Amino acid sequence: MIADHKFIARHTIAEDAPLLEALRQLNSLPGGKMTLFVTADNGNMCGTLTDGDIRRALIGGASTSTPAGAVCLRHFRSVDKDNIDPDTLRKYRDEGIMLVPVLDRDNTIADIIDLTRFKTILPLHAVLMAGGKGERLRPATLSTPKPLLKIEGKAIIDYNVEALASCGIDNICVMTRYLSEQIEEHFSKPVAGVNVKCVREDAPLGTIGAVSMLDIEPIGNTLVMNSDLLTTISFEEMFLTHLQRSADVTIAVVPYQVSVPYAILTLDNADSNKVTAIEEKPSYSYYANAGIYIFSNALLRMLDGERCDATDLVSKAIDMGKKVTYYPIKGTWIDVGTPLDFRQAGELMRHHNSMAHSDPNT
Repeated sequence: MIADHKFIARHTIAEDAPLLEALRQLNSLPGGKMTLFVTADNGNMCGTLTDGDIRRALIGGASTSTPAGAVCLRHFRSVDKDNIDPDTLRKYRDEGIMLVPVLDRDNTIADIIDLTRFKTILPLHAVLMAGGKGERLRPATLSTPKPLLKIEGKAIIDYNVEALASCGIDNICVMTRYLSEQIEEHFSKPVAGVNVKCVREDAPLGTIGAVSMLDIEPIGNTLVMNSDLLTTISFEEMFLTHLQRSADVTIAVVPYQVSVPYAILTLDNADSNKVTAIEEKPSYSYYANAGIYIFSNALLRMLDGERCDATDLVSKAIDMGKKVTYYPIKGTWIDVGTPLDFRQAGELMRHHNSMAHSDPNT
């Protein structure tokens, strides 16, 4: 997350500044974000100040020349720059706090998190796999890579970049191969405020092998996902689940049901000629891989430049005794793989956009 120094300046005020100056500064701020962070001479944050604080102070006998530090709230919420905890941010968000100061070790303001703009700040890098040919969507993909096909006027991949950016993930890399130059041109400009990096595969390396081309840090976790999905997955919930379970791999999954149109026989384990039960047209429920993973960086660093699918790496992690868990997606998930999927995705986004226009809070 890159600090916005202009935003910080608009929301900070010296503790010796008079309340009249604070009122003028608050009056220049957009509604809903009318909070100032009060700093001492040495730059240390010492409190917060709102128009309500000033109003109560004036009623209590203060004047417009009273210094801001005399009436600011000294007990305030903040996060540590070196350890921005998503769970803490979620609690602040639930409390209705919109602006959260990020403090350096010396207690100075390094940044301010705007929770009306970002849902959270996740300490994740993200890799979007975009090298496939999208053959099932031909002829549309003969001249356009599938991730750049537009649904309701927006490229499929941009929905995912925007969702990641809203979680404070700004280190995003796209792995390309088929019609790479078009994807590279697309990301020559920022999307959702993020400068997305593109890395081209020289040879097909499977659904995750190309990650070996990246400089993966030794510590931490990386989110890897297919770029041609439309989903309302909560990356925040998935990441917190990954941490809570101390997982090495977390796989996002969707429910999948198989219905058998015939009566199914159950056979005796000891005597396969013996029928022990018969069930008429049974249904079986499974969890299907949604093409979204969080891997520990230690596992990703084991990739050696050879072809490897994500499922192969998961199987290797299981064989090594690593902890592999899953996260059920609560909401929408569409793998835009066929013309029918593409039409359904368009209908879904039209419905979503109409709901958003009818309800400004959506």
